[in-house]
Amino acid sequence: MMLSPSSSTAYLRLCVLSALSVVALQANAATTDTAETDQPTAEFDAIVVTANRTPTKVENTIAQTRVIDEEELKRYQGQSALDIIKRQPGVTFKQNGGLGTASNFYVRGYDNRQILVLIDGIRYSSVSLGGAALNLLPADQIERIEVLYGASGSSIYGSDAMGGVIQIFTKGNSVYNNSFAVTAGAGSHDHYTYGANAQVTNGEGTSFSLAASHNETKGINATLPSADGIYGYPIYNKDNDGFESDNFSFALNHRFNNALMMGTSGLYSKSTTEYDDGALDDVYADQENGALQAYVDWQYMPDASVKLQYGRSVDKSTSFDSFPSVFDSTQDQVTLIGKNKLGMGQGVYGVEYLTQGLDSTGYSIDDRDVKSAFAGYVLANDRFDGQANVRYDDDSRYGDETTYNLGGAVHLSPDFRVGANYAKGFRAPSFNELSPAYGGDLNLRPETSDNYEVFAQYDGQYDRMSHNTRLTGYRNDVDDLIAYSNFQAKNINQAKIEGVSLTSDWEMNNYLFGGSYDYQKAKDNSGGSNDGKFLPIRPEHQGLVYVGYRLPSLDVRAEYQYVGDYYSDAANTAAKEVEHYGLLNLSGNYELSDNLSMSARLNNVTNKKYVTVPGYNTDGTNFFTSLTYTWY
Repeated sequence: MMLSPSSSTAYLRLCVLSALSVVALQANAATTDTAETDQPTAEFDAIVVTANRTPTKVENTIAQTRVIDEEELKRYQGQSALDIIKRQPGVTFKQNGGLGTASNFYVRGYDNRQILVLIDGIRYSSVSLGGAALNLLPADQIERIEVLYGASGSSIYGSDAMGGVIQIFTKGNSVYNNSFAVTAGAGSHDHYTYGANAQVTNGEGTSFSLAASHNETKGINATLPSADGIYGYPIYNKDNDGFESDNFSFALNHRFNNALMMGTSGLYSKSTTEYDDGALDDVYADQENGALQAYVDWQYMPDASVKLQYGRSVDKSTSFDSFPSVFDSTQDQVTLIGKNKLGMGQGVYGVEYLTQGLDSTGYSIDDRDVKSAFAGYVLANDRFDGQANVRYDDDSRYGDETTYNLGGAVHLSPDFRVGANYAKGFRAPSFNELSPAYGGDLNLRPETSDNYEVFAQYDGQYDRMSHNTRLTGYRNDVDDLIAYSNFQAKNINQAKIEGVSLTSDWEMNNYLFGGSYDYQKAKDNSGGSNDGKFLPIRPEHQGLVYVGYRLPSLDVRAEYQYVGDYYSDAANTAAKEVEHYGLLNLSGNYELSDNLSMSARLNNVTNKKYVTVPGYNTDGTNFFTSLTYTWY
C-alpha cells in the first residue's frame, strides 16, 4: 500500500474531517440518559504487580506507579513502546532519526541503562549497551505497561533498577472471550501496517492467544548537515531512512484446579533499520529482540503460593556500515517466588539465578552470573500502607551487593495520604562499559545510589467525577556514576538528582483532563572539571497537559507536551545545547460498529521544527490511522 504525497495530504484531511464529524455527532447525541448509562468508570484503583511483586492497588503503592492500559495503547497503533513511554510523566528521550533508529530514554534523571525493563517478568535489555531497545518493540503486541518510578525496584529486582522499572505485558495474558481480529493501517512517509490476532478460551481454565503484525515505513532523513562525525567519520547522508519489522506474540495458560496453574508467553520482533553513515549507501542493521517465559504457579494453602518461572530474552544486532559488527546478547533467568498472607499484610520471598552472555565480533568477554535472594513485606489497608524489601545479589564479577528499601504512608482521610520512601540502589557496568575495545574499563566500579522520596496524594471519587493527584519530591545521590568522556568510560565520583513531580488526572462526566509537570536538577557533583554542570539530556522543566472526551464507543484526546532546554554533552557547551520545544498531538478511537473500530493519531500538529539531539532529524506533522475488524 503506497501513498503519494498528494494522496497522503488528501487522506490526512479526510481523516481529520472524519474525526471532527464523529466528535460533533457523538456530542450532539449525548443526552442526559446516555450520560447516565455511558459514564466511564475511573481506573485509579487499578491493580499492579511490578511495585511489590504481588498484586497491589495503585492507590496503596508507596513509590509512584503509572499504568498504561489496553484502552490507552489503542492510540499508538503502528508505533513503538518508546513512543508510549516518552509521553509519560518524568520521561525525556533522544532519538537518532525516525521509527526504529537508535534512542535513549531518561526517567527522573536516570538513563535507560539504569531503568530495568521486564517482559512478562523476564529481564529484557542489551547486555552490551546496557539499555533496553524500546524503539524496536511494537505497541500492537502489548496489552499493558506498568511504570515504577524510583529505586525501590533495586531491592526487588536487583541491578539496573536504580532508576525505576518498566514492565511490559504481552497480549493474551487476560483472555475472557473468543475473538479474531484483523488490523490494517496507513500513515505518513509510506507507513503502513497489517496484522491479526486470535484469542481462544474454553471457559474451563485454558486460554490461548496468538498475534502477528508487519510494520513498515520509508521513514525520514535521519541526520542533518550539522551532524557530528563518529571517530572522525562523517555520518550525514541526505536520504530517507526506513524501518521494517515483523512481530509476533503468544500466550498459553491453563488452570488445572483452584491451586495449580501453568503457562507460557513470548514476544519476538525481527526488524531492519536504515541509518546514515556518510557517503555509504544502503547502510542498515538487522535486529532480533524479545523474550520468552514459562511458569508454574501453585497455591498450596489458602493464603500461600509459590511460583517457578524460567525465561530467556534476546537482543541481537547485525550492522552493515563502516564498522560491520554483530552483537548477540542473551539473558537466562530462573526465579522461584513465594507469597504468604500474614496477620496484617503479606510476605514475599524468593531466589533467582541470572546468566548474561554476549557473542560479538567486536570483542570477547566472559559470561556474567548473578545469584540472588530477596524478601519483602507489604501492608495495604485503609489507614496505613507500608513496604520493606531487602535483596542480596552475588555477581560473578563484582561479588556481593545488598540493597533495601523502606517506605510507608498514612491515610489522613479516606481520600488523602502522605508518605515517604528510602531505597538503596546499584547497577553493574554493561559489557561495552567494561570492554577497552569500546572505550570501556575493566576496573570500573558499580554505580550505587541513595534515593529519598516524599509524597502527598489525593484520590477523589464522587458522583460523576473522580480524580487522582500526586505531588512527589525526590533526591538521588549517585556514587560512581558511569559516564563517557572523550569516548572513554569513567566513574564520576558523584552526581546529584533532585526534583519535584506533579501529576493530576480528572474525569468529569464524559470529559477527561489533566497533565503532569516535572522540575529536576540532575548535576555532576564530582568536584572535577564538570562539577555543577547538568547531566546530558536532563531538562530542568518538562510537562504535558491533555483534554479528552470519552464514551463507550468514542475516545478522543488532545495533548500538548513541553520539553525545556537541556545540554547533550557533559561539558554543557553552547554548541550542544538543545532548545526547548512543544508538541501538540491529537488521537482518537471510534467504534464504527460492534465489529469495526478506527484509530487515528496526528502528531506535531503545528509542524514544530525541533531536535532531541544535535545533528539528528525529527519528523514534522505526521499521521497514522488504522481499522480493526473483530469477530466474536
